[in-house]
Order: sequence, then structure tokens, then C-alpha cells
Amino acid sequence: MTSSLEPTLFLVSGRMMAFAATFLVPVVLARTLSQAEFGTYKQIFLVYATLYPIAQVGMAESLFYFVPRAPRTAGRYIVNSALFLAAAGVACLAALRDPLALLGVFVMLMMPTAALEIAMIARGRYRLASACYGVSDSLRAMFFLVPVLALGWGIEGLLVGAIAFAVIRLVATVAYVARSCASPCRPSGAALATQLAYALPFGLAGLLEILQATFHQYAVSYRFDAATFAIYAVGCFQIPLVDFVVTSATNVLMVQMSDDGRDGRPGEALAALHRTIRELGLLLLPLVGLLLVCAHDLVVLLFTTSYLASVPIFMIWSVGILLGIVPTDAVLRVYAETRFILGLNVLRLALIAAALPWSLATFGLAGAVTVTIGASAVTKAVAAYRVQRLMRCHLSALVPWRTLATIALATGIAAAVALPTTALEIATLPRLVTATVVFTTIYLAVLVKLGVFTPAERLALARRLRAGRFAAIRTRDVRRVTRPVPQSE
Repeated sequence: MTSSLEPTLFLVSGRMMAFAATFLVPVVLARTLSQAEFGTYKQIFLVYATLYPIAQVGMAESLFYFVPRAPRTAGRYIVNSALFLAAAGVACLAALRDPLALLGVFVMLMMPTAALEIAMIARGRYRLASACYGVSDSLRAMFFLVPVLALGWGIEGLLVGAIAFAVIRLVATVAYVARSCASPCRPSGAALATQLAYALPFGLAGLLEILQATFHQYAVSYRFDAATFAIYAVGCFQIPLVDFVVTSATNVLMVQMSDDGRDGRPGEALAALHRTIRELGLLLLPLVGLLLVCAHDLVVLLFTTSYLASVPIFMIWSVGILLGIVPTDAVLRVYAETRFILGLNVLRLALIAAALPWSLATFGLAGAVTVTIGASAVTKAVAAYRVQRLMRCHLSALVPWRTLATIALATGIAAAVALPTTALEIATLPRLVTATVVFTTIYLAVLVKLGVFTPAERLALARRLRAGRFAAIRTRDVRRVTRPVPQSE
């Protein structure tokens, strides 16, 4: 069984190609638009973030289940998904009327493209998916920002740019399906019935998941004005790195666990899950620690002091990243437990709907985000219990607790050492860089001291550090050689 780290890194690297561009889109817009306009932009794309995944009804994600199990007839499943998504896109266009007509066109064009990278990953083409992620995200950022910055068209211009991007992505999707799924490249009624039987419960679960994930935002948007919603939206700012890492790691995990089941290697499934949890823990635990240490400076640097009220919301929201370390939903999907996922999302939505009005009235904006994360934690625990039953192991054996505890200890030590640097009387960016360097150095040093890294990982880390040191030496030598000789007067 090969490690999931290599394909995961392929996918993460592709998403990281455009990390700076996509990360800066809301940052640039927050500085370009007024607070009320930025709040309106966030409200419009809140509708998109809700409608786009719900309308897929699980058909795109179903490829993770069907394609690895039937590689010879994978084309039928991919074509079925693309055609179903196209029809769903037309329905979305019909539903979104003025003043959201442009958004409706964007959703319609984007719907069939939801299957693009998923089809690549499900067929094990990680490098191609990585490149597609990188190019697509870069184009998305460019087409979003150019109409606003260069042409001054405002939010309407941004939507026009989004439509142009969606056209390009749709053409790429059609080309990929036509070339890679040529045998057979036609829809299948029997395959569609099987897909729908799997996808509909999962799609309904996804509907509830999106509703519970966005319920707090709609509640804040309804209760407060656009400017206040902008404060809350900044506090709930999504760190793109988290999505890149978690999505890539869990996608690879699902494919590998499906391969194990197909090839009669059920014993490898738990080992694969442990590897994924460990990899996610090594990345997400320190990320949360660093975000908590640097929350104030990060918000000010990205969104200016106008959004200082977002800092406590951002800190609470960052803690929720920890829930992604144990990918219970991915395992449930491998076991086709879509009905159980549906039940979990019903429970989570009920908890949020019941507690949010009181929490929002009592604690304000911070109360809304706290209830949302708390409900997710409760359902994560229920999901973990179900997973350990499916994998026939004790709950204590489901998660590598000792490894996670060691990583958490290293994170705590690094945070304690880095925290005083946030009080340095220097500019925000140098202070943020200083805290990050100190945190990262201490974190890695503690992990090495505690023996968390495998020999291969220690060797790779040493090579990285050696390469960085040599690059710094070469840069310094070049500066010495090219430094102009002082002229005598």
C-alpha cells in the first residue's frame, strides 16, 4: 500500500499555485469597495456558496465512489454526472431572477464543471488534477478582480468577469470528458439509476450540510445591515490552505480505501485512515495555533483596522479547523453510509437552529459562530462512533491519539514562545513574519526532538532546510559580487 502523502502533495501543490491570487480576492475587494459594498458582495456569493453545491445533488461527488470501482466503464458515470449537472444549472438559472440574474448565468455555466477535477482524481490522475486546480484558481482570481480594479465596474463587473471565467472552464470540462472518456463516452440509464440511488441521500445530506454551514451567516445577514455582515464575514474568513489540504487528503483517502475494498485488503483501511489523520494533524494543529497567536495582526494586515471587530470572531472560527483532522465523512462515504450522513446533518442543523437565536441575542456575533462550531463538534463525535463500528475497531484505536497529543504539545510550546513577539513595537508585517518564523522554527524543532517525524520525513526536512540555507548563501554571494564599487570623489 503506497502512502497517501505523495498524491496529496500533488493536489495541494496545484491548489497552492493560485493560493496567493485566490487568497487576495476578498482582501483586495475589502480595500477597494466600501464596507457596505463588500458586505453586499459577500451576501451575493453566500447565495452562490449555498446553491452551487446543493444543486449538484451529490452527482459530482458520486464519482469518488463509482469510478474507482468500475474503471473500464468510468466514462458512463462521468458523462451522466456532467449531463445531470448541466440540467441542474439550467434550473438554477430559472430560479435566480433579478437582481441575481447574472449570478444565475454564472451558476448555470459552472455546474457541469463541478465534475472536472473529481473525475481526474477518481481515475488517479493527480498531476493533471493538480495542474487544473492551479490554472483554474488563477484564472478565477484574474477574471474576478480585473473588471473591478482596471475597469471600475464594481460588483456587476465582477459578475461579468465571473461569467467569462465560467465559459472557459466549461469548455475545458467538455474537452476533457470528450477526450478521456471516449470508451464508452455516452450516458447510461442503468448507471444513472445506480448513481442516483447513491447520490440522492448524499445530496440531501449535502443540502442540510450547506444549510447548517451557512445558517449562521444568513441569520446575521437578516438581523444586521450589510456593513455589520461584512465584519462577520471577515471573521469567518476561509483560509484557502485549509480547504486545499483537507479536500486533497480526504479525496486521496477515499480512493485508496475504495481500492482496498475492491482488492480485498480491508486491513489496510485503518492504516490509511491513521496516515491521513497524522498528516492532517501535522498541518492543521500548528496552523490553528499560529492563527490564534497572530489573529490581530493578520486581520489588520489583510483587511485594515476597519475590521478590528472581526478579530474575536476569527479566533473562534479558527478553532473549528481542528474538526477537519479526523475525516469521518470521507470514511462514511466509502462505506456508502449516505443515509447516516443525512441524519448527522439533520442533527447539526437542528442544534444550530435551536441554539442560534438565544446565542446571537446574548453574545452577539461571537455567539453565532460559537454555536455553529459547537454543533459540528457534537456531530463529529457521533460520526466517529459510527466509523469505529463500521471499521470494527475500538474508538481508542480509530485515531492515533498519542501522535496527535505530541503534535498538540509541540504546537502549544511554539505558541507560547511566539506569543511575546506579537507585542514587538514594529510594523505589522514584520511583526507577523517574526511571529511566524519563531513559531515554525520552534514547532519543527520540538517535533524532531520528540521523534514524531519518520526517517524519510526527517531526511526530506533536512534537504529542504539545506536547500534554503544554500539559496540564502548564493543570494548573499551574488549581492557581494554585484555590489557597486564605491567611487572616490
